[in-house]
Amino acid sequence: MSLSILEKKLGYHFKDKSLLGEACRHSSFVNEQPMPGLRDNERLEFLGDAVLSLTVSHLLMRRHLNMPEGHLSRMRANLVNEAQLAAIARSIGLGRHLQLGKGEIQTRGRQKKSILADTFEAVTAAIYLDGGFSAAFRFIEIHFSDLIQDIRQPALDHDYKSQVQEFVQIARKGMPVYKVVTATGPDHDKTFEVEIRVCDIAARGEGKNKKTAEQDAARKALLQLNVR
Repeated sequence: MSLSILEKKLGYHFKDKSLLGEACRHSSFVNEQPMPGLRDNERLEFLGDAVLSLTVSHLLMRRHLNMPEGHLSRMRANLVNEAQLAAIARSIGLGRHLQLGKGEIQTRGRQKKSILADTFEAVTAAIYLDGGFSAAFRFIEIHFSDLIQDIRQPALDHDYKSQVQEFVQIARKGMPVYKVVTATGPDHDKTFEVEIRVCDIAARGEGKNKKTAEQDAARKALLQLNVR
């Protein structure tokens, strides 16, 4: 589809349209082309991730003047993650403008969250390179202002399960899996042992109910991951 149509949806017109073309070009497409020097969007994705993180951090600090760093970090993780970026990408119809290889097209690559999120980051970087930080800031603010308005304040620091989930979102790892290993004692006084598996590590916690045991397991996992 025409890049001019995408420019209208983005609300930004490029001086160098090749930047937008590069942002929409997936590696699977480049790998199938005979043209030497044709770039995919991975370098732009790398830069866009940094621009998004900086801008959303600024917007959160402006919105929450007295909030401590730890809470701001967790709120940013809930905003700048694959699911959220993919949802924004869908809202502007970004998938229809992607250049994908035949394999990705056949496996519905235009709907994949990972591809959409990465492309949104690449488009952000393209705007930054073409129009400077002020243009990128305006673009991000338009798409995140309502989300920042609506986001709930993070849970208390002892909500270790939330911290694990936020960590894996930032690291783009698989979601944690909790499993009850043992439940010992009489019905009125059971002790539960729960195991968590996340980011190639495992940890076990105990508690008088499943939720408490899961929190203990998450706390110990965070120690292994050097998060706390």
